[in-house]
Amino acid sequence: MRTLEDWLSFIERQHPNSIALGLERVAAVFKRMQIRLQCPVVTVGGTNGKGSTCAMLESILRAAGHRTGLYTSPHLLRYNERVRVAGIEVEDAALVAGFEAVEKARGDTPLTYFEYGTLAALWLFRDVEIAVLEVGLGGRLDAVNVLDASCAVLTSVDIDHVDYLGPDRESIGREKAGIFREGRPAVIAEPKPPRSVLEAPGTKLLFGRDFGFSAASNQWSYWGPRGKRAGLAYPALRGNLQIRNAAAALCALDALEFPITMQDVRRGLAEVTLPARFQVVPGRPQVILDVAHNVEAARTLAENLAASGFAPETIAVCGMLRDKDMGGVLGALAPRVTRWHFASLSGPRAASAAELRAAAPSLTGECFASPSAAFAAALERAQEGDKIVVFGSFLTVGEVMGWLKNNKTSKR
Repeated sequence: MRTLEDWLSFIERQHPNSIALGLERVAAVFKRMQIRLQCPVVTVGGTNGKGSTCAMLESILRAAGHRTGLYTSPHLLRYNERVRVAGIEVEDAALVAGFEAVEKARGDTPLTYFEYGTLAALWLFRDVEIAVLEVGLGGRLDAVNVLDASCAVLTSVDIDHVDYLGPDRESIGREKAGIFREGRPAVIAEPKPPRSVLEAPGTKLLFGRDFGFSAASNQWSYWGPRGKRAGLAYPALRGNLQIRNAAAALCALDALEFPITMQDVRRGLAEVTLPARFQVVPGRPQVILDVAHNVEAARTLAENLAASGFAPETIAVCGMLRDKDMGGVLGALAPRVTRWHFASLSGPRAASAAELRAAAPSLTGECFASPSAAFAAALERAQEGDKIVVFGSFLTVGEVMGWLKNNKTSKR
C-alpha cells in the first residue's frame, strides 16, 4: 500500500510540466469522480493576500460553528498543510484515499501535481458546510476554477507570473477575474482594478464603493452590503494590508448572507493564524519569516519592517525562483536591509545565489548553497538587537522553518 510520500512522489511524475494551465484535463476527471459539493464555495484569487483572506474566512466561520473545508497552496513543511477540514490538517490516510480516488477516475488523462491535489481536496470536502479555495496561479485556467464559485474574491492585481498570465495588469486581471461567474457576487478588494476586472462577469462588490473600513489606533470598523461592524480588534495577522483582507472576507460572508455574529468576527480575527506572513519568531535576535516573492509583497514587507522598530543591523536571507522579478523584489527591500545573504534553491525553476546577487548589482552580500546555510551564518553574525528577515519563496522560508525546528542555539 502506498504511503503519502509514495503518492506525492508518484503524482510529481505524471505530467511532463510542473505547471500546465487548462481546465480540460481536470474537468474530465472531476466529472468521472462524480464529486458533488452540496455547500457554498468561496474561491479566492489575487497576486497577494489570498492566503491571509482564506485564513480569516476559515477562522471566522469556525468561530461561528461551521464545518469548513480549506484548500491552499503551496505548503511550507508538510503537504497536509494544504487541506484542512474543520480547521484541522487532514491525516495522511485521508489524503491517500483522496489520491486513490483521483487515480481510479483518471484513466490515461495526465494531471499535474496541483491538479491531483485539487481533485483530492474536493473529494475530501464532500461533507463540509462551506469550502474556501485558494487559487494556485491566475484563476481562469487554474484547477480550482473547475467549480463555479458561489462567491469569488479578488484580493489584488499586480505583476507576477508574467510567463503564464501576461506582461501587464490588464492581462493579469483578465486571468484572475476568470473565477467570477455571471449573476454571482465577486468581491474586488484591489483598490484600483484594471478595466479587464471591471468588465468581467459577476455582481461586483468594489472596495471603497460597496465595502470598506475605517481604522483608528486600537480598533477598526467594517462597512459592507449588510451594514456596519464597529469596534473590531485588529486581526492577529501582522501587517497593514491585513485589514483590507479582513474587510474582503467579511464582504464575502455578507454577500453569501452567512449568519455571522459580532462575537464570531471578533473571535475569528483574534484567533486566525497563518505561518510566514510577517511571522515574528520568539527570541533574540528577532527573526521575521515572510513568503514575499513579488514586488508588491516586497513593498509591503518593507513597510512592515519600517514599522517594526529600529535595529542596528537587518540581515536578509533571500532565495528566489528564477521566473520572478528578482531585481525588483531585492530593490524594494534594499532600503531596509544592511546585509544580504543570498541563498541557492533547488529545482528546475530555482535561481542560484549568484544569479540572485547578479540581479541587483548594487547590493553587496554573500552567497550560500542553501537557505539553511545562509540563515545559520546570519544567526552567527547577528547581535541580540538585530533583525534577520527570511523571504523570497515558500521554499526559502520552509527550509528555515525546518532548521529552526531542529536546531536550538544559545541565541534563540
